[in-house]
Amino acid sequence: QVQLIESGGGLVQDGGSLRLSCAASGRPFSRYRYTMGWFRQAPGKDRDFVASIASSGGGTTTYADSVKGRFTISRDNAQNTVYLQMNSLKPEDTAVYYCAARTLSGNWDHWGPGTQVTVSS
Repeated sequence: QVQLIESGGGLVQDGGSLRLSCAASGRPFSRYRYTMGWFRQAPGKDRDFVASIASSGGGTTTYADSVKGRFTISRDNAQNTVYLQMNSLKPEDTAVYYCAARTLSGNWDHWGPGTQVTVSS
């Protein structure tokens, strides 16, 4: 089994910063490096893609337009950990943030329980 656990969420003021971490464990991660991603979901809204980082090709990153220039995704493969550095946070960034791993099928099949990020206006 694969387990993902997020940490680092909290309450910050408009313009503040947070760094989220996602620790992955389980047998698959002892041998393989998965494409990792971050998603977020505000109350009553759909889950949205935030950022991803590939396991090959130098770790290509992809960002949603709404966070480009403000958020940075990175990973430490030796520790099976992925990070999301969030700067210049805005109230509209308020959501539960989820870490996810994409399998060879192309589906995001593994998810963490989420961590709350709240940005006050």
